[in-house]
Amino acid sequence: MSGFENFGVRQDVADAARMECGICWTVYDPAEGDTVAQIPPGTPFAALPADWTCPNCDAVRAKFMMIEGDN
Repeated sequence: MSGFENFGVRQDVADAARMECGICWTVYDPAEGDTVAQIPPGTPFAALPADWTCPNCDAVRAKFMMIEGDN
């Protein structure tokens, strides 16, 4: 499994699941939030604003995939 099968904005992702950008491999960790976009720690990926993008490369949420083992 390449990991690309789970591309898309998923609502079934566990609140603590870390998500990885399929473009630049930046990880969104809900425990840390996103200081660039002023997303507070504890914000699950599914709760990110619809217009949130990767803080490193500006990829849209649909380009993120769940890191294996975080489900």
